[in-house]
Amino acid sequence: MADQIAIASRLMDIEAELRQLGQWASETPTPEALASTEPFCVDTLSFTQWLQFIFLPRMYALLEQNRLPPGPCSIAPLAEEYFKNGNLDTDRLIRHIAELDRLLTRGK
Repeated sequence: MADQIAIASRLMDIEAELRQLGQWASETPTPEALASTEPFCVDTLSFTQWLQFIFLPRMYALLEQNRLPPGPCSIAPLAEEYFKNGNLDTDRLIRHIAELDRLLTRGK
């Protein structure tokens, strides 16, 4: 239960940080874009859209079902790569994602 609370807290931190950075989309991508079969929907969504519209909702749904993802999680390197040439201060966001990776991988 404590892990689930910590995971939920990190998910909320990620959402809050995306909003703070102006990376929270106001419009939902098309159903076709959301239905991509490529990892992380790289062919149809930006990394931040994937976080907002795919990853966060799925994680919240798993928590509501008292379940966790079936394998280890390693999203922080993707976030680092996505934001490396930008002018946003994404250190806090990446730290939150790295902490979530750690929490999700710890039990595997």
